[in-house]
Amino acid sequence: MSLNTISNQTIALAGIAQAAALVQQLATTGSADSAALEASIGSLFISDEHGVANVYGGLSGLKLGLEQLNDQMSGLKIANPEQARYAASLVFLENQLAKQPALLKTIFTGIERAQAQSEHFGLLHENVLANLGDIYHTTISTMQPRIMVNGEQEYLSRPDIVNKVRACLLAGIRAAILWKHCGGTRWKFLFYRKKIQAELQNLLQRI
Repeated sequence: MSLNTISNQTIALAGIAQAAALVQQLATTGSADSAALEASIGSLFISDEHGVANVYGGLSGLKLGLEQLNDQMSGLKIANPEQARYAASLVFLENQLAKQPALLKTIFTGIERAQAQSEHFGLLHENVLANLGDIYHTTISTMQPRIMVNGEQEYLSRPDIVNKVRACLLAGIRAAILWKHCGGTRWKFLFYRKKIQAELQNLLQRI
């Protein structure tokens, strides 16, 4: 079955939107939607061979991302410029990353280690999040332009929050890879906007 469908592309876009929303929540409030966080971090360890929605444990795991993407695409103005900036940066960095196979291999090897760790400690254990955060910091963080996260200093100075933010950014890169894997492109996002919006309504009704 082809992955190249509007439905799969919309789900992948929601994955990017969800990662961006989680980063903003963590940076500004110190906490995040727990179900969305679990689904996004979990997406790093699940392949898309059984369906794109399955990467997030089903559509319910993407509720936050679908809602945020819907908000961003509904009005004439961008509802949340900060989230839009994070999302655009993730897509751009994934494009850069695709040209660096050695870096990609390092990331995949690190994720495999973190997956084994998660099976022992649990998905959102601090050791797992620290490992994922370190993968992002030592690989994607070295690329330009770096994603500058805005928020409250009291949260951004805490190592546990920083690890969660970086792990969510890594999950955002995973979603951007998924978007491309499903045939998503910048042009498709621009020219298929109405189709994506219609599919968003359909997916939200199914949650």
